[in-house]
Amino acid sequence: MYAVLFADSGLSEAGISSLFALWSFTAFALEVPSGVWADRFSRRTLLFVAPLLTGAGFALWTFLPGYTSFAAGFVLWGAGSALRSGALQALVHEGLSGVGAAGAYARLIGRSQAIGTTAALAATAAAGPLLAAGGYLAVGVASIAVTVLTALAALRLPERRREASHDEAAYGALLRDALTEARQEPGVARMLAVVSLLAGAAALDEYVPLLARATGVDAPLVPLLVLLVTAGATAGGWLAGRGMRWAPAAPAAAGLCLAVGAGTSGVHPVGLVAVAMAFGAFDWAAAAADARLQELLGDRTRATVTSLAGLGSEAAALLLFGLWALGSRWAGPGPLFAVAGLPFLAGALLLWRCNISNGPPRQ
Repeated sequence: MYAVLFADSGLSEAGISSLFALWSFTAFALEVPSGVWADRFSRRTLLFVAPLLTGAGFALWTFLPGYTSFAAGFVLWGAGSALRSGALQALVHEGLSGVGAAGAYARLIGRSQAIGTTAALAATAAAGPLLAAGGYLAVGVASIAVTVLTALAALRLPERRREASHDEAAYGALLRDALTEARQEPGVARMLAVVSLLAGAAALDEYVPLLARATGVDAPLVPLLVLLVTAGATAGGWLAGRGMRWAPAAPAAAGLCLAVGAGTSGVHPVGLVAVAMAFGAFDWAAAAADARLQELLGDRTRATVTSLAGLGSEAAALLLFGLWALGSRWAGPGPLFAVAGLPFLAGALLLWRCNISNGPPRQ
C-alpha cells in the first residue's frame, strides 16, 4: 500500500519514482560492505538488526508522512535489505554444514522463498480490509509489528562461528580475499553471474500486471492473472532441491516458456499459464544456483562473495528497468517479455559449464 500512501500524500509519479530509485541505490551501495560486515561480525545479529531498520522506516511513513520521511524510510529499508543479503545465505549454509545437512540447503532456501511469497499474498489480501477498518495507521502499525517479529525470529537462528576482529586492516584484507576468490576459484565467477541473472529476473514481476492487462481481459480479472503467475513462482520455490540434474536446462526452458507465453498472451490470456511456468522455473533454478555457489565458497568469505551476487542482481534489475523504459516506446509488454527471455539461454550455458548437479562442497 505504500505507493498509494505516497500518492495520497500528494506525491507525483515522478516523486514516487525518485523514491524507488533511492531505495535501489541504497541497497546497491551497501550490498558489498554489508557482506564484509557479515563475515567479520555476527551474521545473526545483522539478521536481527535488518528488519528493525525496515520497521523504523515504516514508522516514519506511518507517523510522519511526507517526502522527507518517505525518502528516509526507503534508505532504512534499503540498508536492511543489504544487511540481510549474503548474511542469511551464509548463516543457513554454515549451520546446515555443521550438522552434516548441507545438501538440504537448496530445498530449505527454496521453501523459505515460497513461504515468503505466500505470506506476501496473504498480506496483500489483508491490506484492503485493514485499511478500511483503521486507515494507513492500522496498516503501518501492522507492518511495524511484523518487522519486530521477524527480528525476534532471527535471534532463534543458531550461529556456530566466532566473531572476528574489527580492525580496518582486517576488513580490507577480507574484501581483497573475497574478490580474489571470486576471480580465481574455479566456477565461482560463472556462478555469481548465473545467480545475479536469475535473481534479476525477479524484477520482471513488476511488469506482470501490465502483461496481464495487455491480454484484454476486464480489469477485475487482471489480479487473478497476476495471482496465477505468483502461484507458479511459489510452486518453483516449493520444488527447489529436487531434480537437481535438470538445473542446467531450467533457465533455457524458463526463457522459452516466457517467450511463448508472452507472445500468446497478446492473443489469449491462456498464455499467462506458460509465463507462470517460466517464473516457477526461475525460482527453482535460482535456488539451485545459489546452492551450487555456496558449495564453491569457503566460510571465511562466504557472505562477502554472496553479496557480490546481490550487487549483480541489483545491477541487472536496474538495467532491466532502463531497457524496458526504452523498449516501451516501440513495443508492448508481450514482445518485451519475449525478448527478456533471451538472456536466460546464456544462464543455461553457464550452469551447464559449472556442472551444477555435482561437486563437493568446500570447507
